[in-house]
Amino acid sequence: MATYHTPTFERLSAAKRSRILQAATGEFASKGFQGTNVNTIAAAAGISVGAVYKYFASKEDLFLTVVDMGYSALDKILWEIIADEGDIYHKIERLLRAAIAYSRENPELIQVYLNMTTQGLAHLSHDLSGKIETIAAQYYQSLIVAFRAKGLVACDVDEKIAAFCLDSLLLIFQFSYACSYYQERLKIFVGAQAFDDDERLIRGLMQFIRRALSPQAP
Repeated sequence: MATYHTPTFERLSAAKRSRILQAATGEFASKGFQGTNVNTIAAAAGISVGAVYKYFASKEDLFLTVVDMGYSALDKILWEIIADEGDIYHKIERLLRAAIAYSRENPELIQVYLNMTTQGLAHLSHDLSGKIETIAAQYYQSLIVAFRAKGLVACDVDEKIAAFCLDSLLLIFQFSYACSYYQERLKIFVGAQAFDDDERLIRGLMQFIRRALSPQAP
């Protein structure tokens, strides 16, 4: 896996690496890639600008390191769910619950992900989407195929389209817990008390997903 920081960064203490990445995450989340200034990150992290460039060749490399940090955390969660013994609907429900927890604990990383999808970073789109989305696409598709064979998913469900729909739903779900615009959007659709009852949202989404994927009764 490619890395975007220098060996010097690896030799720092874990606490110092974390402080630098947290400062960078906060700036990228609040100002976007284009609006972020490396000087501000250095000041927030308590290091010199020269030190930043000893650890990262460019602002882009620093941004990609932050993206990698978020990707690694999500990857760990996904593999824990992959290893679960439950059926497809149990796993999807676990993903929904993990999305809520991750978004509440890491709202800035979710905002960085949103920034990553903007046209201003179009030159990174191919590499970033290939890395971040491929594993999710493959997982959802294999899950649908496996449980279609067991009769829990309708035989005419297209695993690729269904995987895209599931992942899109989970993305919006995450954004709704981390970003102001999507929070307001959820309130418009679901009601002003949308965030007062997570279980209601999960029940509603699972009902929708089950009806979309399950074989229809004759």
